[in-house]
Amino acid sequence: MTIAVESLSALAHEGRLRVFRLLVSAGPTGLAAGEIARRLGTPPNTLSANLALLTHAGLAQSRRDGRSIIYSARFDRMGELMAWLAEDCCGGAPEVCAPLAAAAVRSRCLPLEA
Repeated sequence: MTIAVESLSALAHEGRLRVFRLLVSAGPTGLAAGEIARRLGTPPNTLSANLALLTHAGLAQSRRDGRSIIYSARFDRMGELMAWLAEDCCGGAPEVCAPLAAAAVRSRCLPLEA
């Protein structure tokens, strides 16, 4: 449950949610911090704080590529959060969440075996 609280808390801010959505759309290759700031029109200090919180929550990760820091979404953690939400919110009634799980698989948010 701690994972869910940290993740949902990180995503509960419009700026962080915009960053996360951009990272998800960028896929596993990710984006340089400067490119994220440019695309979202976010000041570097604000972006830095948002990326730090997303990283601390386990929803983003970074790697160095030359002089750039590349950020990408952690799809494994996103899948865990979605699985937890579906499991917890369905309260033992899988037919309630079946359409949600199918949509997650179609959008590649969750692996087929989830």
